[in-house]
Amino acid sequence: MHYKRVLLKLSGEALMGNRQYGIDPERLNDYAKEIKTLVEKGVEVAIVIGGGNIFRGVAGASKGMDRVQGDHMGMLATVINGLALQSACENNGIQTRLQSAIKINEVAEPFIRRKAMRHLEKGRVVIFGGGTGNPYFTTDSAAVLRAIEIEADVILKGTRVDGIYTEDPEQNQNATKFDFITFEDVLKKGLKVMDTTAFTLSQENELPIIVFDMNTRGNLFKVVSGENIGTKVNL
Repeated sequence: MHYKRVLLKLSGEALMGNRQYGIDPERLNDYAKEIKTLVEKGVEVAIVIGGGNIFRGVAGASKGMDRVQGDHMGMLATVINGLALQSACENNGIQTRLQSAIKINEVAEPFIRRKAMRHLEKGRVVIFGGGTGNPYFTTDSAAVLRAIEIEADVILKGTRVDGIYTEDPEQNQNATKFDFITFEDVLKKGLKVMDTTAFTLSQENELPIIVFDMNTRGNLFKVVSGENIGTKVNL
Protein backbone atom coordinates (compact mmCIF):
# COMPACT_ATOMS: atom_id res chain seq x y z
CA MET A 1 0.00 0.00 0.00
CA HIS A 2 1.18 3.52 -0.80
CA TYR A 3 0.36 4.92 2.64
CA LYS A 4 0.97 3.21 5.99
CA ARG A 5 -0.99 5.49 8.34
CA VAL A 6 -3.89 7.66 7.18
CA LEU A 7 -6.31 10.14 8.72
CA LEU A 8 -9.74 9.89 7.11
CA LYS A 9 -11.92 13.00 7.44
CA LEU A 10 -15.64 12.41 6.98
CA SER A 11 -18.34 15.06 7.07
CA GLY A 12 -21.38 14.53 9.26
CA GLU A 13 -23.58 15.13 6.22
CA ALA A 14 -22.01 12.10 4.55
CA LEU A 15 -23.67 9.87 7.16
CA MET A 16 -27.16 11.10 6.21
CA GLY A 17 -27.21 9.14 2.96
CA ASN A 18 -30.39 10.27 1.19
CA ARG A 19 -32.04 11.44 4.40
CA GLN A 20 -32.66 15.05 5.40
CA TYR A 21 -30.86 14.65 8.74
CA GLY A 22 -29.61 11.99 11.16
CA ILE A 23 -27.72 8.79 10.36
CA ASP A 24 -28.33 6.28 7.56
CA PRO A 25 -27.38 2.78 8.83
CA GLU A 26 -26.74 1.54 5.27
CA ARG A 27 -24.29 4.37 4.55
CA LEU A 28 -22.53 3.66 7.85
CA ASN A 29 -22.22 -0.01 6.97
CA ASP A 30 -20.83 0.84 3.52
CA TYR A 31 -18.18 3.05 5.10
CA ALA A 32 -17.25 0.37 7.62
CA LYS A 33 -16.72 -2.14 4.80
CA GLU A 34 -14.51 0.34 2.93
CA ILE A 35 -12.44 0.89 6.08
CA LYS A 36 -12.15 -2.86 6.61
CA THR A 37 -10.45 -3.32 3.24
CA LEU A 38 -7.64 -1.04 4.45
CA VAL A 39 -7.31 -2.65 7.87
CA GLU A 40 -7.01 -6.09 6.27
CA LYS A 41 -4.05 -4.77 4.24
CA GLY A 42 -2.29 -3.55 7.38
CA VAL A 43 -3.03 0.16 6.89
CA GLU A 44 -3.36 2.10 10.15
CA VAL A 45 -6.60 4.12 10.03
CA ALA A 46 -7.63 7.09 12.17
CA ILE A 47 -10.90 8.93 11.55
CA VAL A 48 -12.26 12.38 12.35
CA ILE A 49 -15.96 12.84 11.73
CA GLY A 50 -18.07 15.99 11.61
CA GLY A 51 -21.46 16.58 13.22
CA GLY A 52 -23.32 18.59 10.59
CA ASN A 53 -26.00 15.91 10.18
CA ILE A 54 -27.08 16.60 13.77
CA PHE A 55 -26.06 20.15 14.66
CA ARG A 56 -23.81 22.96 13.42
CA GLY A 57 -22.58 25.60 15.87
CA VAL A 58 -22.24 28.23 13.14
CA ALA A 59 -25.83 27.68 12.01
CA GLY A 60 -27.06 27.95 15.59
CA ALA A 61 -25.09 31.16 16.14
CA SER A 62 -26.60 32.71 13.00
CA LYS A 63 -30.04 32.26 14.57
CA GLY A 64 -29.14 33.97 17.82
CA MET A 65 -27.66 31.10 19.84
CA ASP A 66 -24.46 31.69 21.77
CA ARG A 67 -21.59 30.53 19.50
CA VAL A 68 -19.67 28.77 22.28
CA GLN A 69 -22.79 26.86 23.36
CA GLY A 70 -23.52 25.98 19.75
CA ASP A 71 -19.99 24.71 19.14
CA HIS A 72 -20.16 22.53 22.25
CA MET A 73 -23.40 21.04 20.93
CA GLY A 74 -21.61 20.38 17.63
CA MET A 75 -18.78 18.62 19.49
CA LEU A 76 -21.28 16.34 21.19
CA ALA A 77 -22.82 15.61 17.79
CA THR A 78 -19.43 14.36 16.54
CA VAL A 79 -19.25 11.98 19.50
CA ILE A 80 -22.71 10.62 18.61
CA ASN A 81 -21.52 10.05 15.03
CA GLY A 82 -18.32 8.48 16.35
CA LEU A 83 -20.31 6.01 18.44
CA ALA A 84 -22.44 5.11 15.42
CA LEU A 85 -19.38 4.56 13.21
CA GLN A 86 -17.65 2.57 15.96
CA SER A 87 -20.67 0.27 16.20
CA ALA A 88 -20.76 -0.22 12.41
CA CYS A 89 -17.03 -1.00 12.32
CA GLU A 90 -17.28 -3.50 15.15
CA ASN A 91 -20.25 -5.18 13.46
CA ASN A 92 -17.88 -5.74 10.53
CA GLY A 93 -15.21 -7.28 12.77
CA ILE A 94 -12.95 -4.23 13.06
CA GLN A 95 -11.45 -3.46 16.47
CA THR A 96 -12.24 0.20 17.08
CA ARG A 97 -11.57 2.79 19.78
CA LEU A 98 -13.38 6.11 20.18
CA GLN A 99 -11.38 8.93 21.76
CA SER A 100 -12.99 12.24 22.67
CA ALA A 101 -11.41 15.67 23.11
CA ILE A 102 -14.10 16.43 25.70
CA LYS A 103 -14.38 14.15 28.69
CA ILE A 104 -17.21 11.63 28.36
CA ASN A 105 -15.51 8.75 30.12
CA GLU A 106 -18.59 6.52 30.14
CA VAL A 107 -18.74 6.35 26.35
CA ALA A 108 -15.28 7.28 25.03
CA GLU A 109 -11.64 7.28 26.05
CA PRO A 110 -10.06 10.70 26.59
CA PHE A 111 -7.74 11.71 23.76
CA ILE A 112 -4.20 10.67 24.69
CA ARG A 113 -1.74 10.86 21.82
CA ARG A 114 0.50 7.97 22.86
CA LYS A 115 -2.50 5.73 23.54
CA ALA A 116 -3.99 6.57 20.13
CA MET A 117 -0.73 5.69 18.40
CA ARG A 118 -0.50 2.43 20.33
CA HIS A 119 -4.03 1.48 19.23
CA LEU A 120 -3.06 2.17 15.61
CA GLU A 121 0.11 0.07 15.92
CA LYS A 122 -2.06 -2.81 17.19
CA GLY A 123 -4.26 -2.60 14.10
CA ARG A 124 -7.22 -0.87 15.74
CA VAL A 125 -9.15 1.90 14.02
CA VAL A 126 -9.19 5.06 16.14
CA ILE A 127 -12.08 7.52 15.83
CA PHE A 128 -11.46 11.02 17.20
CA GLY A 129 -14.64 12.73 18.46
CA GLY A 130 -15.27 16.08 20.10
CA GLY A 131 -13.38 18.13 17.52
CA THR A 132 -10.40 19.89 19.08
CA GLY A 133 -12.30 20.28 22.36
CA ASN A 134 -12.45 24.05 21.81
CA PRO A 135 -15.11 26.32 20.32
CA TYR A 136 -14.42 28.30 17.14
CA PHE A 137 -12.47 25.40 15.61
CA THR A 138 -13.97 23.16 12.93
CA THR A 139 -13.61 19.41 12.56
CA ASP A 140 -11.34 20.17 9.59
CA SER A 141 -8.95 21.78 12.07
CA ALA A 142 -9.35 18.77 14.35
CA ALA A 143 -8.54 16.42 11.47
CA VAL A 144 -5.32 18.22 10.57
CA LEU A 145 -4.28 18.57 14.21
CA ARG A 146 -4.82 14.87 14.96
CA ALA A 147 -3.11 13.84 11.71
CA ILE A 148 -0.02 15.81 12.70
CA GLU A 149 -0.08 14.45 16.26
CA ILE A 150 -0.29 10.80 15.22
CA GLU A 151 2.23 11.34 12.39
CA ALA A 152 -0.15 10.32 9.61
CA ASP A 153 1.20 10.13 6.06
CA VAL A 154 -1.78 11.87 4.49
CA ILE A 155 -5.22 13.36 5.17
CA LEU A 156 -7.98 11.75 3.11
CA LYS A 157 -10.97 14.06 2.88
CA GLY A 158 -13.92 11.92 1.83
CA THR A 159 -16.69 13.97 0.21
CA ARG A 160 -19.54 13.49 -2.25
CA VAL A 161 -17.51 15.24 -4.99
CA ASP A 162 -14.66 13.45 -6.80
CA GLY A 163 -12.01 16.12 -6.21
CA ILE A 164 -11.29 19.84 -6.27
CA TYR A 165 -12.75 21.89 -9.13
CA THR A 166 -12.31 25.43 -10.43
CA GLU A 167 -15.92 26.01 -9.31
CA ASP A 168 -18.63 24.01 -7.55
CA PRO A 169 -19.35 21.18 -10.05
CA GLU A 170 -22.86 20.78 -8.65
CA GLN A 171 -23.63 24.35 -9.74
CA ASN A 172 -21.47 24.62 -12.86
CA GLN A 173 -21.15 21.57 -15.11
CA ASN A 174 -18.27 23.21 -16.99
CA ALA A 175 -16.06 23.37 -13.90
CA THR A 176 -12.62 21.82 -14.41
CA LYS A 177 -11.19 19.22 -12.03
CA PHE A 178 -7.62 19.34 -10.73
CA ASP A 179 -5.70 16.05 -10.42
CA PHE A 180 -2.93 17.78 -8.50
CA ILE A 181 -2.61 21.27 -7.03
CA THR A 182 -0.20 23.00 -4.67
CA PHE A 183 -1.19 24.61 -1.37
CA GLU A 184 -0.11 27.96 -2.80
CA ASP A 185 -2.34 27.63 -5.86
CA VAL A 186 -5.35 26.69 -3.74
CA LEU A 187 -4.93 29.92 -1.77
CA LYS A 188 -4.31 32.02 -4.92
CA LYS A 189 -7.40 30.66 -6.66
CA GLY A 190 -9.53 30.94 -3.50
CA LEU A 191 -10.61 27.30 -3.69
CA LYS A 192 -12.44 25.89 -0.69
CA VAL A 193 -10.73 22.66 0.35
CA MET A 194 -10.83 23.13 4.12
CA ASP A 195 -11.29 26.16 6.34
CA THR A 196 -8.28 28.51 6.36
CA THR A 197 -7.01 27.52 9.81
CA ALA A 198 -6.95 23.82 8.96
CA PHE A 199 -5.48 24.37 5.51
CA THR A 200 -2.68 26.61 6.76
CA LEU A 201 -1.81 24.14 9.51
CA SER A 202 -1.58 21.35 6.94
CA GLN A 203 0.60 23.50 4.67
CA GLU A 204 2.99 24.48 7.47
CA ASN A 205 3.48 20.86 8.44
CA GLU A 206 3.85 19.67 4.82
CA LEU A 207 0.98 17.23 5.24
CA PRO A 208 -0.66 16.34 1.90
CA ILE A 209 -4.44 16.29 1.51
CA ILE A 210 -6.36 14.12 -0.95
CA VAL A 211 -9.97 15.08 -1.69
CA PHE A 212 -11.99 12.23 -3.21
CA ASP A 213 -15.49 10.79 -3.59
CA MET A 214 -16.03 8.54 -0.57
CA ASN A 215 -19.43 7.36 -1.80
CA THR A 216 -18.04 5.44 -4.79
CA ARG A 217 -17.32 1.90 -3.66
CA GLY A 218 -13.64 0.98 -3.76
CA ASN A 219 -12.35 4.56 -3.99
CA LEU A 220 -10.87 4.61 -0.49
CA PHE A 221 -8.81 1.51 -1.23
CA LYS A 222 -7.68 2.94 -4.58
CA VAL A 223 -6.54 6.21 -2.99
CA VAL A 224 -4.49 4.45 -0.31
CA SER A 225 -3.06 2.13 -2.98
CA GLY A 226 -1.63 5.17 -4.71
CA GLU A 227 -4.03 5.36 -7.66
CA ASN A 228 -4.75 8.80 -9.11
CA ILE A 229 -8.21 9.21 -7.58
CA GLY A 230 -9.57 12.63 -6.60
CA THR A 231 -7.30 15.65 -6.16
CA LYS A 232 -4.01 15.72 -4.26
CA VAL A 233 -2.93 18.93 -2.54
CA ASN A 234 0.78 19.05 -1.78
CA LEU A 235 3.77 21.41 -1.76
